[in-house]
Amino acid sequence: MLIEQQITIREATQQEDSLIAKHFYLMWQDIGVPDDAINPNWLEITLQFIEQARRDLFYKAFLAEVDSAVVGSASCQLYSGLYPNVFIPEYRKYGYIWCVYVEPSYRKQGIAKQLTSATVNYLKAIGCTRAVLNASPLGKPVYESLGFSNSNAMQLDL
Repeated sequence: MLIEQQITIREATQQEDSLIAKHFYLMWQDIGVPDDAINPNWLEITLQFIEQARRDLFYKAFLAEVDSAVVGSASCQLYSGLYPNVFIPEYRKYGYIWCVYVEPSYRKQGIAKQLTSATVNYLKAIGCTRAVLNASPLGKPVYESLGFSNSNAMQLDL
């Protein structure tokens, strides 16, 4: 008999930044990035990034819990852009969603969708006009189900 588990989505605290960083590391491993391609100082680098994003870019993270155990997370912040933003915020104020991660044994239960929805709602609340993310092959159907569309971003491996 399958017992339905209660999934709780909540805001992460600053004390949980290391857990968010661990999920970020595990996400890269899951999509096939070899360990030797990841900087050994990944934890410190990620924690510094989160600290700066919290200070300057309205960073917020959300956690998914099942039976009081954290099984997933997602982060979001204002998108700082790749070039100068010359637009007024009412026209273009992008939010960026990153590190949507769910532990393997809890996948395919709608947790990533709930985490992503929490980030979208937060970005709306701070006045963002668009949410942007980079999807892994596994994540793409989740994001498409929430209304995300493919963008015109193109890339060339060098």
